[in-house]
Amino acid sequence: MSLSHSSATSLSSTSTSSSSSTTTSWLSGIVRGRSDRPGSVKMGSNSNVGGGGADSTGPVVRKNQWRGVLFKYGPKPIQVAFKTGDHKQQVIFIGGLTDGFLATEYLEPLAIALENEKWALVQPLLSSSYSGYGTSSLKQDAMELDQLISHLINKEDSEGVVLLGHSTGCQDIVHYMRTNAACSRAVRAAILQAPVSDREYRATLPETAAMIDLASNMISEGQGSELMPREADPTSPITAYRYHSLCAYMGDDDMFSSDLSDDQLRMRLSHMSNTPCQVIYSMADEYMPEYVDKKALLERLCRAMGGAEKAEIEHGNHSLSNRIDEAVQAIINFVKREGPNGWDDPWS
Repeated sequence: MSLSHSSATSLSSTSTSSSSSTTTSWLSGIVRGRSDRPGSVKMGSNSNVGGGGADSTGPVVRKNQWRGVLFKYGPKPIQVAFKTGDHKQQVIFIGGLTDGFLATEYLEPLAIALENEKWALVQPLLSSSYSGYGTSSLKQDAMELDQLISHLINKEDSEGVVLLGHSTGCQDIVHYMRTNAACSRAVRAAILQAPVSDREYRATLPETAAMIDLASNMISEGQGSELMPREADPTSPITAYRYHSLCAYMGDDDMFSSDLSDDQLRMRLSHMSNTPCQVIYSMADEYMPEYVDKKALLERLCRAMGGAEKAEIEHGNHSLSNRIDEAVQAIINFVKREGPNGWDDPWS
């Protein structure tokens, strides 16, 4: 929730917004293992985001101006992605509602830190990006994410990816990993940054209760793909199905609510225990109602995912724009960490 032909290119913050078929070729041709990643993390700051300003080859030229490759990964016009860094391992950033390219402020220093570790950062546009979320679904996002990973495997010899979700992008990751899609085997790890409940937030808005009733009635009458009235969501046209998914108890998007029982959380999240996971929690998240015990909910979410690693960011807001360095450090520490025998081979 964030209410609030391949070619080389530079991308600035003023930018606007044939699928590779999954075959056995990416299984037989994959290069196992991870490349060496020497060097220490080099943290960027708002005033010095280029890691010193003298590097003319890094992923960030100057603040809000990036250097990388823009490429298509699927047949729809929206299905383009921007990649910084030319490496065999990629972190894929999946934004929340209304997000697109350059969605959070920590992405600039993260791109620089990942470059130092020999990882690329990929920012895809999905059909749900920007104002498209209201007429899309988790199922559609998962299908397009699989197309993106397929492209990275088939066209760029990917050795594996880490999925980084922000806000509602976390639901995309959880849903995608539940599908057991072929390319999900390439997911080495998952990071959920600000996995908050859209339902609990929207319950604080006065129009929500009546709109949930309307959406339920529309769905029962076979009109789930029809649009809700504008007051349901002034930010985007939204179908009855998507509104119900985001706002109703146990809707498809309802994965992180504090009033779900432990059994309900396990039912929705336990499959994530098969993937190394990190949950980055903003302890001053403005999209979480005051009554929610953040520490207790974080513990329950991590337990439901089979013991996911937790990272509490004290005083952090929803997008961590006030705790950028802490966000980047938490992500980098998780991405580059080696277990006793390294990361599990996703192809085994």
